[in-house]
Amino acid sequence: DRICRDLNMIQMYQVSKIYSNNVTALDTVNLHIEKGEFVFMVGPSGAGKTTLMRLIFRDETPTNGSILIDGRNIERLSLGAIPYLRRSIGVVFQDFKLLPEKTAFENVAFALRVVEASTEEIEMKTSKILEALGLAERKQFLPGELSAGEQQRVCIARALVNDPAILLTDEPTGNLDPELSVEIMRVLLDINSRGTTVLVTTHNAGLVNRLQRRVLHLNGGKVIKDTLRGTYENET
Repeated sequence: DRICRDLNMIQMYQVSKIYSNNVTALDTVNLHIEKGEFVFMVGPSGAGKTTLMRLIFRDETPTNGSILIDGRNIERLSLGAIPYLRRSIGVVFQDFKLLPEKTAFENVAFALRVVEASTEEIEMKTSKILEALGLAERKQFLPGELSAGEQQRVCIARALVNDPAILLTDEPTGNLDPELSVEIMRVLLDINSRGTTVLVTTHNAGLVNRLQRRVLHLNGGKVIKDTLRGTYENET
């Protein structure tokens, strides 16, 4: 009952998520993301963007509806199959903290140790992704010794080091200056160009409008607009 590493698509059918305090985070969402797409998800705070990502990662389960990845309903997975799903999905959420007692290198390498990669592979892949994100000279620093932007880049490196089939990033440039934000997006586009499906939530209208990729607009838990090469204006 293992999940195939080559995840082909994300499908949601009539998905709703209602929390115990009767707050509706998502309301009958229908969505289809093809393998290899790069998708921005935009909308005001509380629109349901982070909840939607947590459902894909199976950190949450829907109140109603079905979520399929590679044609399989992930709510029906056995407990033993869930880790295999998550190994194929890289995740950068704002509240996914780094391990404070481990260096930047060790935090990234940890994702490879979990899947029992060889020592040589861990060294090579970890060093390569840290260098790509401009962290080669900071790899022996603890999270508390890094700036907020550097910590965010370590989180992105940790999510990318396993070459995931799907990458979910929640405000990946939120703590970064404009120049570094562009660099981070270039890294994500490069990952996408090699076949990884990338879903990015952001409030950065400049990046969205510059890159001209598919844009999902959420508001009130609903997808109110879905454009293939969309633009975006920040909500007030």
